[in-house]
Amino acid sequence: VCLDVREGKTTKGIKFKGNVDIGDPVEMARQYYEDGVDELVFYDITASAEKRGIMIDVVERVAQEIFVPFCVGGGLKNLQDMRAVLLAGAEKVSLNSQAVRNPDIISQGAAQFGRQCIVLGMDAAADNAMPSGYRVVVDGGRTPTELDALEWAKKAVELGAGEIVLNSIDADGTRDGYELNLTSLISQAVPVPVVASGGAGTPEHLVEVFAKGKADAALIASMVHYGDYRIQQIKAVLADSGQPVRTRYRSAE
Repeated sequence: VCLDVREGKTTKGIKFKGNVDIGDPVEMARQYYEDGVDELVFYDITASAEKRGIMIDVVERVAQEIFVPFCVGGGLKNLQDMRAVLLAGAEKVSLNSQAVRNPDIISQGAAQFGRQCIVLGMDAAADNAMPSGYRVVVDGGRTPTELDALEWAKKAVELGAGEIVLNSIDADGTRDGYELNLTSLISQAVPVPVVASGGAGTPEHLVEVFAKGKADAALIASMVHYGDYRIQQIKAVLADSGQPVRTRYRSAE
């Protein structure tokens, strides 16, 4: 599950626009953990654009509530920022805009903390001017780059990224399904896990992104944030489709 956080509140928009605040990230994290989420991803979505550091206090409070892998991104500029987030309780750091501007941060982070810690967050939009048909966009969807999505994915993995969270700007928040072409393109081109993000609206969309998009995992937000589905319901559909899922879990004693 993905928590996009702005000014201390969980927020959600469509195609990175029109965001509305929907709740307290600490309470939501606890609820999703109790519901059986496999991993939680926390993005401070305005940190990069506002050129400030991440909200460490919120990260610490979320980390105290959950006992599953926890990935944090937004505004991480250097090794000190990464270390602070890991010490606050995250298992992984997500690098997005900063990695585009300073690719060395990927290799520095992998050398310091291990590549399993370093996640490339990539926001991509369809663009026929690019060789792969997709352009990398940074600053929370605000700034187009000259990077081709496929080339950047390959380069980031060479530099040391151990995982890619691939977000389709075109599908983000629409609940119409993942961008299957983009997902399969990247998934089949790199040797690290690719997490599909953007567009989940029904459990069947997750089945589809694993089967056709070749994703290793799938991020969800709106479909659980708005109460359309519970995590156990989604896992039941995945299990019925033959997808291996963790259906038993243990809450904190």
